Amino acid sequence: MNYVKDLKVSRVDSQNSGGFFEVDEKRSLLSKYDKEMEAPDLWDDHEKAQALMKKRGAVLHKIESWENLENKLQDVQTLRDLILETEDESSVKDLTTELEEVENAFNIVELEAMFKEEHDALDAIIAIHPGAGGTESQDWAQMLFRMYIRWGERKGFDVKILDLAPADEAGIKSATFSISGSNVYGLLRAESGVHRLVRISPFDSNSRRHTSFASVFVYPEIDDSIEIDVNESDLKIETFRAGGKGGQHVNVTDSAVRITHVPTGIVAQCQNERSQHRNREVAMKVLKSRLYDHELQQKIAEKDKKEKSKKKIEWGSQIRSYILHPYRLIKDHRINLDVGNVDPVLDGDIDIFIESFLKSDLNK
Repeated sequence: MNYVKDLKVSRVDSQNSGGFFEVDEKRSLLSKYDKEMEAPDLWDDHEKAQALMKKRGAVLHKIESWENLENKLQDVQTLRDLILETEDESSVKDLTTELEEVENAFNIVELEAMFKEEHDALDAIIAIHPGAGGTESQDWAQMLFRMYIRWGERKGFDVKILDLAPADEAGIKSATFSISGSNVYGLLRAESGVHRLVRISPFDSNSRRHTSFASVFVYPEIDDSIEIDVNESDLKIETFRAGGKGGQHVNVTDSAVRITHVPTGIVAQCQNERSQHRNREVAMKVLKSRLYDHELQQKIAEKDKKEKSKKKIEWGSQIRSYILHPYRLIKDHRINLDVGNVDPVLDGDIDIFIESFLKSDLNK
């Protein structure tokens, strides 16, 4: 019984940790959203109402996660006291199981506590570009594209390809896609930067080792709660024929759209929709998200949170290395984290990197 008596119920104390997780603030925010939803003209603006419901749902989810943790803590405490009172050693296994559930619940609450910025709750737009190196880098860019698509699918998020330009031989010239779900931008912002691959090239007849680079940029997808004013005179809009590998489904009309914001040089394009009108609509949404991100980065530049992701796509600037030869290892250089089981990571199991980065960022 000494084991049970001395057992730490959890690494979180429900009374003392509520302040750290800002539970009271979240409950006040939920009350504010509830009052706003009582407005009789709420649904006159359907998109604004949807945005409000989404924000309310995110806050409610965090509160429910915390309350779930509190309930599990109380269950563990009750079971612990009962075991000590009855000296029932057969229930110690049940107590261990309850403790594991508490730790899992705590991990969920701890992760969600890291999303303190309003934009963390937004969906994300991801853009991937190969570095110098031709086919080798283009193939690596496609591998990364697949990795993030698989990650989104594993999470049950909504994944949508906005623009995809296949390369001539293998891989992709670029890819832009969105992932929608709870705190997606808050999670994926850790992935912005240069990713490096070392392997025996499948495109080298002499089977030599090659190093390839590709850049990943993650932008918050703005919703109707964020207003971005864009002057039409600042835009250069071009149409072109959507690319592809040919065949009977090749696009024979100039339906693809490219929009350039002249003052900043930011470019967004879309060619995956069925009409020029829809491609323009999606391209404008991507452009506004990138402009929002541009303003966001200017505001936090002094904290140097994302400047590393804007380095040249070359040696020495990578945030993570994926080494497949002469040994197999994935190393995140920012947090000094090594993972030897590379195949699940390349298949989308990247949570260990995301969560470790967020925890290290929280402790700075």
